[in-house]
Amino acid sequence: MGACLSCCVSSHSSNEDSSTNDNNGTPNNNNVLSIADNEREAVSSLLQYLEDKDRYDFYEGGPLKALTTLVYSDNINLQRSAALAFAEITEKYIRAVSREVLEPILILLQNNDTQIQIAACAALGNLAVNNENKVLIVEMGGLEPLIKQMMSPDVEVQCNAVGCITNLATQDDNKAKIAKSGALVPLTHLAKSKNIRVQRNATGALLNMTHSGENRKELVDAGAVPVLVSLLSSKDPFYVQYYCTTALSNIAVDEENRRKLAQTEPKLVPKLVALMDSPVNRVKCQATLALRNLASDTNYQLEIVRAGGLPHLVKLIQSDSMPLVLASVACIRNISIHPMNEGLIVDAGFMKPLVKLLDYDNSEEIQCHAVSTLRNLAASSEKNRIGFFECGAVDKIKKMALNCPLSVQSEISACFAILALDESSKLKLIDSDIIEVLIPMTFSSNTEVSGNAAAALANLCSRMGDYTKVINAWNEPQDGISGFFLRFLQSEYPTFEHIALWTILQLLESHDPTLTSYIKRNKDIVDSIKKLAEINYESAQRASISPSSDSNKNKSNNNTTINSNSGGEQYDDASLELYNITQQIMQFLQ
Repeated sequence: MGACLSCCVSSHSSNEDSSTNDNNGTPNNNNVLSIADNEREAVSSLLQYLEDKDRYDFYEGGPLKALTTLVYSDNINLQRSAALAFAEITEKYIRAVSREVLEPILILLQNNDTQIQIAACAALGNLAVNNENKVLIVEMGGLEPLIKQMMSPDVEVQCNAVGCITNLATQDDNKAKIAKSGALVPLTHLAKSKNIRVQRNATGALLNMTHSGENRKELVDAGAVPVLVSLLSSKDPFYVQYYCTTALSNIAVDEENRRKLAQTEPKLVPKLVALMDSPVNRVKCQATLALRNLASDTNYQLEIVRAGGLPHLVKLIQSDSMPLVLASVACIRNISIHPMNEGLIVDAGFMKPLVKLLDYDNSEEIQCHAVSTLRNLAASSEKNRIGFFECGAVDKIKKMALNCPLSVQSEISACFAILALDESSKLKLIDSDIIEVLIPMTFSSNTEVSGNAAAALANLCSRMGDYTKVINAWNEPQDGISGFFLRFLQSEYPTFEHIALWTILQLLESHDPTLTSYIKRNKDIVDSIKKLAEINYESAQRASISPSSDSNKNKSNNNTTINSNSGGEQYDDASLELYNITQQIMQFLQ
């Protein structure tokens, strides 16, 4: 960050005086200041040290003492020499330093001379690359003079002061202090500077301030958003565009900020959509991530599609760049949540590319988003479900289901559970031997995976017509459907107990003689059903409720409530529901 500055110290004979320059560097011969003996010694020593810089540590001992002496001199030329020396040294030797090093630089920072301000800001910015120094600079009060220098009329001072703030803002402990220091308003103003270096540093600093919710709020309140949005059209894609796009992406994480953006920034989405075609990959990526965050809200899910986002996204998910693929598939996943978008996404040609993304074995996130998007699309219409099966999604998902990360399994199991609700999809799933995958998934220790897999099995077992595949899977794979029933009946988890009971009831209601015989002859299953009947009856009794009076209620009504005769008190709906199903099952087993 520091400029490459050379030391301008010069030696004088004992009879010479040093002349000063005005703020523009013009010699001012009217102000002639003498050099004290200790200052002359410091100059001489410093020149010797600088001739062989690598031999000396300028952050302690003699070199630091010589520099400090010049800083506290009344001679402006000596002060300038010290500032320039600090700038040069800190550019080459960056490490943690003590207060004794930072104090003279902070003194120089408050000098009215422009050359000194430029060099002092550069020196402090160089040292602010080190994390320990970042904290110490702020602790020692460095923010106030830096903010003052940011407002300097001199562009070089502005550039170095903002650059220092940018470095300080990469330290988490500093961010809140910077946000509350009054720095955000001048930073926002400087982001509009015509000087590209100042603009880069200012937008970089604003970006660094977007990594916490509180600071993002401060930034929004400081009026930074309109500036960041306007700079999305910057001619500097590598820095300004990137910084602004990333900052807006972070700002869009917060729901309240998204609401404000929707109200005040009508050009935001079209600009971000256009940047998805940027020649710079990291700008493309951040623009897509910004749209992903915006698409957490319903209105933005629609707006992105209306702004022409789908053609860009379908291209990006087929990119060779993994970050671009991840950003784009995460974005389309959010957009696919809206029912009005689902058909448009399918028509835009996303199905096959999404299936191909399932091959990303080294990216769990990409696989998760791809399966989730496919699930959303398949849930919406018969046309989309047909496309889902035709593009080979079921076969691909089935092959990876038992050998993928838990998070991906969760999405896969949810996908199967939703597909199994549709009658035509159910038949296709059965024909694909999906039961062979679902049964092992019910063993998962993750309740989402096991629960969704069980729900899919339950839906498949409802009104199948041909129960051959269920009969064949009664004892295998692993312990088969019978083992699934037993484990869930004995799980002591009401949701799992309900799934098992409901599925058994569906099979009994099919009146398939083989399945009815299997269930009746399995003593463990029958005993578990009877035990659940007893437990849930006792629960109802403890609540002073007689479940028998409502035993004919709808067998699948999970929202049933019963009032007691004495006072209309609500009892445990889950217990009553479980009890009712056990009674219906027992009628078949008698």
